[in-house]
Amino acid sequence: MAATFHAILRRLAAVPPAYFVFAALLLVLWFTRPQLFNLNVMGVFIRQVAPLGIVVLGQLLVMNVRSIDLSAGGIILLVNYYISSGMFGDAGPELLVPVSIATGLGVGLFNGMMVGIRRASAVIVTLGVSIVLIGIVQFLANGKPPGNVPQVFNAAYNAKLFAVPLPILAWIALTALMAVFLSRFVFGRFVAAVGDNPVAAHFSGVPVRRTVIAAHAISGLMAALAGLVQTASIAVGSIRFGLDLSLNAVAAAILGGVIFGRGEGGVWGPFFGVLSFALLFVVMTTLGIKEPGKLVAQGLIILLAATLYGLRRANA
Repeated sequence: MAATFHAILRRLAAVPPAYFVFAALLLVLWFTRPQLFNLNVMGVFIRQVAPLGIVVLGQLLVMNVRSIDLSAGGIILLVNYYISSGMFGDAGPELLVPVSIATGLGVGLFNGMMVGIRRASAVIVTLGVSIVLIGIVQFLANGKPPGNVPQVFNAAYNAKLFAVPLPILAWIALTALMAVFLSRFVFGRFVAAVGDNPVAAHFSGVPVRRTVIAAHAISGLMAALAGLVQTASIAVGSIRFGLDLSLNAVAAAILGGVIFGRGEGGVWGPFFGVLSFALLFVVMTTLGIKEPGKLVAQGLIILLAATLYGLRRANA
C-alpha cells in the first residue's frame, strides 16, 4: 500500500505543474464567475497571451539545450517599430513580414554564435542584445509613439476562423509544428542529447554547437512572429520594452515542466503554462485586482517557477 502511494506521488511529481495551476484557476473562475465560460469571452483573454505563447516555443527550445534567451523583448520592440513607424514608406505585409522574420533570425543567429561558439554567458549576451535593440528603437523614435499600424495587421488580428481568433489558431499551429519537429526529426534528438549531456553528445557525433545556434535562431524567429502578432493587436504604435515577457516566458516554460537540459513537459506543458497566465489575468480582472496586484501575482509565479525548477533539478 505504501509502495503504491509513493509510486502515485512520484507520477504526480513528474506531471508539469502548469496542469495543476491551470486546473486550480479553472475551478476558481468556475466558482467566482461561471458566466465567463464563453468562447468569445475566453477568446479575448487567450488572444492577449498568444505573443507570449509563441515566445515560449523558442524559449523552451533554448532551455532544452541548456541555454536561455532574454532578447525577445528587444526583437518585439524592433518589429513594432518597423511596422508602425513608416520607415519603409507605404510597404505592406509582403515586405514588413519578411524583414521582421529576417531580423529575428539574424538576432537569434548572433545569440547562438556567441553562446555556442564563443561560449559566452547566454544570460549576459541575450539580455545585452535586448538592451541594445531597445536603445536603438528609443533613439530612432526619439521617445515618441512611432505612428499607426497598417490596418491589414489589425484586421488579421481580429479575424476568426470557426469562431476562434486567428492569433490563437496561429499559436496552436506553431505549437503543433514544434511538437512534430522535436519528436519526428533528427534535430529533436540532437536537442535531447545536448540537453542530457553536451559532452557525451559531442563524442557521440552530435553537432552540439550547430544545435545550440539553430535553437537560438529559431527562438529569434519565434520572437519576431510574436512581435508581428503583438503589433497587430494595437492601432497605434507604442514603445514596449517587453523584458517582463521574456521572464514570463521562462516562468511558463518551467511551469510547463521544462528545466535547463530537460524537457519532461514537452511542448504542451509550457502551452498550458501560458494558458495559466491567461486564466490568472481573467481571475484577477474579474475580482477587481488592479495592475499592482497583477504585477505581484506575476512575480510570485516567477518565484514559484524558480522554486519548482530548483526542486525538480535536485531530484533529476
